[in-house]
Amino acid sequence: MPTISHRGKEMPASPIRKLVPFAEAAKKRGTKVYHLNIGQPDIETPPSTLDAVRHFQFKILEYSHSAGNESYRRKLVKYYAANGIDISYDQIIITTGGSEAILFGLLGCLDAGDEVIIPEPFYANYNGFAVEAGVKVVPVTSYIESGFALPPLETFEKAITKKTKAIVICNPNNPTGYLYSREEWDILKQLALKYNLYLFSDEAYREFCYEGSHFSAMKLEGLDNNVVLMDTISKRYSACGGRIGAFITRNKELLDTAMKFAQARLSPPSFSQILGEAAIDLPEDYFDITREEYRRRRDLLVKRLNEMPGVYCPNPGGAFYAIARLPVPDADVFCQWLLESFSFKGETVMLAPASGFYGSPGLGLNEVRLAYVLNQEAIQAAMDCLQAALLVYPDKIEVKSKSELLTHY
Repeated sequence: MPTISHRGKEMPASPIRKLVPFAEAAKKRGTKVYHLNIGQPDIETPPSTLDAVRHFQFKILEYSHSAGNESYRRKLVKYYAANGIDISYDQIIITTGGSEAILFGLLGCLDAGDEVIIPEPFYANYNGFAVEAGVKVVPVTSYIESGFALPPLETFEKAITKKTKAIVICNPNNPTGYLYSREEWDILKQLALKYNLYLFSDEAYREFCYEGSHFSAMKLEGLDNNVVLMDTISKRYSACGGRIGAFITRNKELLDTAMKFAQARLSPPSFSQILGEAAIDLPEDYFDITREEYRRRRDLLVKRLNEMPGVYCPNPGGAFYAIARLPVPDADVFCQWLLESFSFKGETVMLAPASGFYGSPGLGLNEVRLAYVLNQEAIQAAMDCLQAALLVYPDKIEVKSKSELLTHY
């Protein structure tokens, strides 16, 4: 029998999706499952964007330019300008989701065996893309006790080696919801300049900031050749299935390099570019409305979690995720138990074990990521399920005080 590649063996399973078979089995048994494991919003995709696709007139569904439709890229320039980001349309490559933008960055900037530093916990798929590119992820740890603030400069410097080529930051952060400050960006700028590093900025959740305001890496002066912006319409417009993102840089040599990868996959999806272009014409208050809805969901989720004995959840400043510490020894086992062996009034909740968002073995074992992408009624019901589950979970850890809660069990 032919063997599987080393790359295939090293490819990590997704902590977001690996429990799907257990959720499917629970549903077949008649149990309702509240999905807080994945960032799939229940907010309606703007009807006008779907109508733009339905009514677009063409006789041939042809390839677009490998960099994406010029009309879309030109409209994106206006979108970014409204967010204080000054770029030209020919500094944008439209990608198949934000995922391809991340992969283009790793393939274009790093060789196999090179290292990229990422604050952990981090978006789990960074690991997968790194494996695809033959790149080593070097984690620097942020902690729940500080709300997952950026690790100190000296922590980064200890992790930098001759093989270090880049730092990846997701702002606001997935999975923690942490919103990085301008002061923290200044630390990252200092590192990029001192060690001649690329700075990848994943800004998928730019519009969803609740405490403070968003700062883009593209606004950092003196880093035109270092900064790569990776973006997507998936969460911004509740269009996850559209698979449209963007790779943006002012570095001409890097852009030309990324274009070769873009040409190799021919073009990004045509229908979704039409949707993305139409989305830029949404009313100015579109994000005000969606942001406020997510804020209400966040406030409800965090309140309910922190009211549960033995549970701690810092208040996330952005995105629509939170990480909570639970009074359990192994969140992977607990999350599977929720789907296999538990129900409350015929319902249960699906969470993402946080260990899969860490690069350091042994971290996040008693933490879970929750996506507050469901309406408030559903979040209430999901939290009722979680609270009831923790009361009867056979391996629950008894936590006697708040100080004990904020230590690693």
